[in-house]
Amino acid sequence: MAVTGIMLMLFLVGHLLGNLQIFLGAEALNAYANKLQGLGKFLWVVRLGLLGVLMAHLTFAVKVWRQSKLARPIPYQNPASRTATAASKSMMMSGGVILLFVIYHLLHFTLTTTDPALAEARTNHDVYRMVITGFQNNLVSLFYIATQILLGLHLSHGAKSLFQTLGFKRNGGDCYDRFAIAFAVIIALGNISIPIAVMAGFIN
Repeated sequence: MAVTGIMLMLFLVGHLLGNLQIFLGAEALNAYANKLQGLGKFLWVVRLGLLGVLMAHLTFAVKVWRQSKLARPIPYQNPASRTATAASKSMMMSGGVILLFVIYHLLHFTLTTTDPALAEARTNHDVYRMVITGFQNNLVSLFYIATQILLGLHLSHGAKSLFQTLGFKRNGGDCYDRFAIAFAVIIALGNISIPIAVMAGFIN
């Protein structure tokens, strides 16, 4: 889980940096999108590889969750915990919602099957217009914002856990914990800034 988690975190960084180019204007974002499309078949290799990493991460998560349940078949008499955070207690739930979001996100912006209004912009290779059109639907934008908040919660605990699993927290544990929280906040707020900017009319 730690290794696949790191790979997914690196993808999130690259994905965010690419998407934030929307604030530089249509030319910048569309040029970035055209570079990706220029990769041709290799782009699909990358996409399938990322999908494989995601499915592996999910498989390991379910395995760890089952092992945890089997390790203590009898529930605690007092389930209240002073150390468990909301993020740690909701990892399976948030992970499941994020998986559903990834599926929807692919259907929405990559295949444009959930929103026919994006098809024309996709045909014209106008990713900038696709993003604007997609997030002008307030329900879609609110859904994206809600899932990014869940992603932030998931990352905040997941990053802390992977540092512990890989043995980095033996020295300077607080530093790694702060990095995990900062990373989660930056990814979540960066992603959220795009639908908010569209809804507020800052980019159009």
